[in-house]
Amino acid sequence: MAERAPFTLAVVGAGPRGVGVLERLGANSGLLRGRRLEVHLIDPFPPGPGRVWRYDQSPLLRMNSMPEDVTMFTDDSVKMAGPVRPGPTLLEWARKVRDGSLDAEVPADVVAELTALDSFDFPTRRLQSAYLTWVYRKILGDLPECIDVVEHAARAVGADGHTVSLSDGTTVAADAVVFTVGHLDAEPDDRERELVTFAARHGLAYYPAGYTADVDYSGIAPGETVLVRGFGLAFVDLMLLLTEGRGGRFEELPCGGLRYHPSGAEPVLHVGSRRGVPYHAKIGYRLRGKPLRLPRFFDAYAMDGLPGEALDFRADVWPLIAKELAWGYYSELFTGHPDRVRLDFVVFADAFADLPWDSPEMRDLVERAVPAEADRLDLDRLDRPMAGREFGSAEEFGKELREYIEADLARRADQEFSADLGAFMALLSVYGQLPLLVQKGRLDASSQVSDMDGWFHGFFSYYASGPPPRRLEELLALHQAGVVSFAGADMQVTADRGEFAAISASYPGTVSARTLVEARLPGPSVTRAADGLLRQLRDTGELAEETVADPVTGALLPSGRIHTRVSDSRLLDGTGRPHPHRFAVGPHTSARSAAAFTRPRTNASSFRQNDAVAREILALVSPPS
Repeated sequence: MAERAPFTLAVVGAGPRGVGVLERLGANSGLLRGRRLEVHLIDPFPPGPGRVWRYDQSPLLRMNSMPEDVTMFTDDSVKMAGPVRPGPTLLEWARKVRDGSLDAEVPADVVAELTALDSFDFPTRRLQSAYLTWVYRKILGDLPECIDVVEHAARAVGADGHTVSLSDGTTVAADAVVFTVGHLDAEPDDRERELVTFAARHGLAYYPAGYTADVDYSGIAPGETVLVRGFGLAFVDLMLLLTEGRGGRFEELPCGGLRYHPSGAEPVLHVGSRRGVPYHAKIGYRLRGKPLRLPRFFDAYAMDGLPGEALDFRADVWPLIAKELAWGYYSELFTGHPDRVRLDFVVFADAFADLPWDSPEMRDLVERAVPAEADRLDLDRLDRPMAGREFGSAEEFGKELREYIEADLARRADQEFSADLGAFMALLSVYGQLPLLVQKGRLDASSQVSDMDGWFHGFFSYYASGPPPRRLEELLALHQAGVVSFAGADMQVTADRGEFAAISASYPGTVSARTLVEARLPGPSVTRAADGLLRQLRDTGELAEETVADPVTGALLPSGRIHTRVSDSRLLDGTGRPHPHRFAVGPHTSARSAAAFTRPRTNASSFRQNDAVAREILALVSPPS
């Protein structure tokens, strides 16, 4: 009997998510039942690191994660059907390479960093690139003989039936395709196109939303005023590239802090945002109290108990989330700092569990149990610290914001405030649980688009996914040197009379400039997808944008995300039909998964999805009898 031809799988995108799917294919290879699988990895960037984590980028750019919190390997916390295949975190890998117990090729210019790497460091993206390269090679080495891998250093530019066309002129005949999409590049939206046109008409410079490390800012002249809209991680990268990246230098001061010595090539960055403050610095200590019990109030059981068919995120879901965050916060406060509370934790916990979030009874319980107002969790103030505050001038606001940042740095370095870490851990738990809510089909469009995908994702990033503390120290030094100024909260930019102008709610006055930068990643948008392959599939109706009915009007509202069936990651076409052999995974799909790598022991949704889609593909290779 003739041997069956190998089953061919095209994986479009060979970054961390693509090789994560490859790892799960190998882990579940017992489902192949003797048939060979040929996996084609398609990506113009190196397999493993991919585009975002490639080695070829500025050495100034760092991760916003500590090395002990970065892993590409599953552990027994991951609830999946496939087997666990453990492996080292970034920190464990570095230590093994350092002591010679693990062989890895490390570029010469990151050897010193690897040698000195510590738990609370924030590695360069180049070091992460070396780790991801090693992970990829380990995955290849662990694959069984029945799985072959073919690398294509090219971009997928078209798909017709079972044929995938590549930018180098070759084709791949694929029995199945999985798109491992990261954050989708997007063409400018309507407002951005207006600004592009305005800038071209008046000889100005406008930079729409994009991945900062890939944008050419060389046209920004030394000394010119630049309006920057966005105060998150994209701004941090921009800030470094336009200052230290242009030859400036930071000096460590004997009394602490930094002084910036300009090179003269820097512009002056005038930065603002909705909140008007930068993301919180990453926390630099560990929990002091008893291990947290998470999730406690926001789990699958609680989700099933929510009333009604379609939920409103703010009205129905946020109270459960807020209670979970408060549980994490007060659990650590009571068990880690018992001298600052008046009730026994068991008594408090029992009463807390029975009360609705933010009810008068809940507020009374917290006031009785936690005497110091500064020790009570105020989520509204945490979310909008400058809301309703007005200052007489930019200088007054700048002084206030400096004090705010200095207090944040001190708080995130002092274990006396470890209750903040309790809330941080609860927020991570919530973020991992949210895909279950989507999978259950419980959210309506207005909630998904404006609240979960918008406001809540922004709150999560602001509180839990901020920069290393050093970056905020550098921000203060740049402000002191006059290279950065602060625009304030609710920043608005107008394009009028031949220039850009910015105002805010924080203080009176206008700042004008000939350059405007959107310091953020584009939001998900199938409609505006910059990728040619996605556009082709969209235009032929083979790929659709997720839409859900608005509960008030009944109108279908787009979320911007690639429409997939959450249960198995199959692409859904314009009529809602699942494709038999095309899949998509990533943060800009209906499943809304987080990063491809994650903190260990968190039952990461990306790992669960990788395992599920790998098993779906293997079922196509060798259907169960």
